[in-house]
Amino acid sequence: MRYYQSTLENERHLLAKTENATYDLTNWNDDIDSFGTLLRAADDEGVTPDTYVEESLEEANAVEAVPGTLSVPIVADEIWAAGVTYRISEEAREAESESPDIYMNVYDAERPEIFFKSTPSRTVGPNDAVGIRSDSEWDVPEPELGIVLYQGDIVGYTIGNDMSSRSIEGENPLYLPQAKVYDRCCSIGPCVATVGTIEDPHDLDMNMSITRDGEVLYNDGTSTSEMVRSCEELVSYYTRHNNVPEFSVLLTGTSLVPEENFTLEKGDQIHIDIEGIGTLENEVIPV
Repeated sequence: MRYYQSTLENERHLLAKTENATYDLTNWNDDIDSFGTLLRAADDEGVTPDTYVEESLEEANAVEAVPGTLSVPIVADEIWAAGVTYRISEEAREAESESPDIYMNVYDAERPEIFFKSTPSRTVGPNDAVGIRSDSEWDVPEPELGIVLYQGDIVGYTIGNDMSSRSIEGENPLYLPQAKVYDRCCSIGPCVATVGTIEDPHDLDMNMSITRDGEVLYNDGTSTSEMVRSCEELVSYYTRHNNVPEFSVLLTGTSLVPEENFTLEKGDQIHIDIEGIGTLENEVIPV
């Protein structure tokens, strides 16, 4: 199933979408108003969230479409990200950097690059605005498959946009936190697709397009099959010797990188599509 967080009349509602219909789970059970509360309830029963919902769908209200305003599908206490998991990302990091040697061995190394990305207050959801730093001259989106974790275990997948300042990171690799972590630096959504819905996260088509004033400036596609690391491997390193929070998201890296002469501007529209999950759309604003 796919789970959407919606706001209806200033109240949170969790929606479950099957192949045939969409259900408002909160109208069925007031205590289930987020994907997090669903995970806790399913855990108490010792079942998966899909099993928990399937046993009660007859009592839930079906709706014609996803109503209300969509928001972040899972409020993750932490969002982390992996870098240089695709060959093109290694090449892009080397091209932007004044110290390219530091990236040369990451792609083939045993240990992946895992870094802190965002907090709940810095994360936005579908149709909200992502930010570009006003002190940056070269800014790009990075479309990524996001792994959704509950108590360190994989429970589903979402789409992530790891907004990045290539000029700040390129000036000095030690500036990575400033290039990656700032207001509106990350978006996730539009939903969480559970592990029972995504047959193989390592074989999903991914596409990103960027439009400005109605003109398509960038449009390209790839597949998660190009990723050199597995989701399980990345999660293993993220959780290793690390007391991870109850809810977290781990972004898995990007293989879609705009040309070096491209930088985002105010008003640009970013569309990221991943097979089996949906489309994440965001506008760009300076922060």
